[in-house]
Amino acid sequence: MENSTNSSYLKIKHLIVLLVVAGLIAMGIISLIRERIVNPYRYQISFTAEGTAFIKPDIAQITLGVKTERQPKAVDAVKENTKMMNEIISVIKEQGVEEKDIKTTSYNLNPAYDYEPQSGRSVLRGYEIYQNVTVKIRDLDKIGAIIEASTGAGANQVGNINFTIDDMSEIKKVAREEAVAKAKEKAEEMTQLTGIKLGKLVNVYESADDYPVAYRNYALDSAQAYGMGGGGTAPEIQAGENEVNLSVTLVYEVK
Repeated sequence: MENSTNSSYLKIKHLIVLLVVAGLIAMGIISLIRERIVNPYRYQISFTAEGTAFIKPDIAQITLGVKTERQPKAVDAVKENTKMMNEIISVIKEQGVEEKDIKTTSYNLNPAYDYEPQSGRSVLRGYEIYQNVTVKIRDLDKIGAIIEASTGAGANQVGNINFTIDDMSEIKKVAREEAVAKAKEKAEEMTQLTGIKLGKLVNVYESADDYPVAYRNYALDSAQAYGMGGGGTAPEIQAGENEVNLSVTLVYEVK
């Protein structure tokens, strides 16, 4: 009698569990159906186009440096390098460059060794220093004069000249307008070719790249490499134009 009662109880318990599970599944299905009715799934299609604009840069950045030749003691190398770099910074400021636009970007004190074939060993012979500063030049007409003055003051490393734009917002606006117009033109052409009907615009994506005009690195063993240091002529540096590319993607619903 007791076994029969337990068996009935288990059957009722299993039935209740099955009913609960079925109820949960039904509720999930109803929820999905309701979601599809309220927010029906729509196919989407996207069109991407690129806009390009050109602008004359208004800022130049240049790296100027000093390599101090081998000195017997580290302290001597530091003193010599500091003296030369201070003189370089001084003449840069005399050209109208503000202190905020001059930044030290590297400073390396290295031991210098000579290899002795007789002993097969490297022998410490002194110390060398490499120090570089990056200078932001806002008056592009002074680039050549700043290079000339710096090399005349002892700079023997010059390079990484590149040109940038201080405010990119206006030029990006021009490129953006072109990109959007081209993307809309693509969308119109696609509807004519395929017969699809576009719904509302549901999303927009944008990515931008600007390419600074850059000159390759070059080093100077001495100011005379420029024909400077003795009344030479300042080099002519051409800024050219910067190219700004901006990509826009328009995402539409398909009716």
